[in-house]
Amino acid sequence: MKIVGLAALGIWCQLSGKDAQALLSERWDSLWYARVAEHGYDYVLQAPDGRLLSNMAFFPLLPWLEKGFAWATPLNYANAGLAISAVASIAAAWGIFKVASLYSTRVATISVSLWGALPVGIVQSMAYSESLFVALAAWAIYCIVSERWITASLLAALAGLTRPVGLAVALALIVTAVISFTRSSPRAPQRLIFRRIFACLLAPAGASSYILWVGTQRNELLAYLEIQKEWGNGFDFGWAFSRFAARNLSGSVVISIIVLALILALAAWPHVVGMRQLPIPAIWVYSAIITLLAVGASGYFGSKPRLLMPAFPLLFPVAITLARRRPGVVWGSILLLSVASAAYGASWLNGSGPP
Repeated sequence: MKIVGLAALGIWCQLSGKDAQALLSERWDSLWYARVAEHGYDYVLQAPDGRLLSNMAFFPLLPWLEKGFAWATPLNYANAGLAISAVASIAAAWGIFKVASLYSTRVATISVSLWGALPVGIVQSMAYSESLFVALAAWAIYCIVSERWITASLLAALAGLTRPVGLAVALALIVTAVISFTRSSPRAPQRLIFRRIFACLLAPAGASSYILWVGTQRNELLAYLEIQKEWGNGFDFGWAFSRFAARNLSGSVVISIIVLALILALAAWPHVVGMRQLPIPAIWVYSAIITLLAVGASGYFGSKPRLLMPAFPLLFPVAITLARRRPGVVWGSILLLSVASAAYGASWLNGSGPP
């Protein structure tokens, strides 16, 4: 799927006279991550409307890796980010496969193929943090389900250092640990109890430590939220998004409320179906929080498909449905989706607005 997307981007760039590598590694968020790697957290850009955009909005794990990779190789920071994303996307696909294998190998293969063929799948090849985050999150979820508590908590902490929604992984671990406590025998080994408690403490440490560090730099506990506000990001349970979606239909509040209800219902439906098909709380707690944060964000609406990309369990009910069809139908559908996604991604990346 990635090959199809990159091939489409290469052809599009040949026709438009643009540099595909530069588009993948030196646009939008990629530039911000590279700046953090090169200069640290001391860069502020004044937007045309007067807002002060701080690079503290970007979590540190990807820039740290870019800096280390650039030090160890001849690559610059931007291209180091591109290489990291390429490796992470493979790890992410493997992690999704392992989680989806709880259904069957066929469902797992289709799930990974669908994830690679998402309309915004080109982001998996950019110097963005999506592939790195999904790799850490998917493997963390797999380790939670496998009750590998320490490994799961380490991965959750790293996911939290990659993106603020890493807290979704931590909450999935904590919910699973609490359920495990309630179901445990009174004679459960003390070592197992200690591991669960330690994992619950470590899992949220990544995201919370960075947010607290930003607070110390700005002398305000929740300064990170103010930084996000300057970037136009907030959370309103999807109200701004519903108003935006309803604008072409009507400007009325009633229509907006109806649209909001439909959006929330559409977001909830695959989780209800998924819980019935595979009642493993860690998977669906993680997915529900990612989905809620993506749908409920009040920021740039064009980024919502990208923000939903980490919610890979949403693809499981679709994969199960496809798995019941004939192979020709399954792979023909995925091929058509891949071609459409490749064309969309090439057009999107050559456009003027960030994904």
